[in-house]
Amino acid sequence: MPNQHAKDYWKSNLRIVLSLLSVWFFISFGCGILFVDALDTIQFGGFKLGFWIAQQGSIFVFVILILVYIYLMDKLDERYAAAIDKDKDKNANSGESK
Repeated sequence: MPNQHAKDYWKSNLRIVLSLLSVWFFISFGCGILFVDALDTIQFGGFKLGFWIAQQGSIFVFVILILVYIYLMDKLDERYAAAIDKDKDKNANSGESK
């Protein structure tokens, strides 16, 4: 059963990583390169928004994504550690009754 927990943990980890990489790609490539002309019609702090995202915004988003990753992985670790502890308790109790 612990092998199944490892597979589920890895699937959840990949889901988190791919989600965050998608956001990073959209912000850095999409907003910084592809949609820059549309975003340049909006002013942010005296600068065109497309320029600001390409120069500063993508860095801020990257740092925020790191913090979100830390938070989500802590939650994931807690969830699977609790599941593994529950299985250990179950196995220990079943071994005592024999």
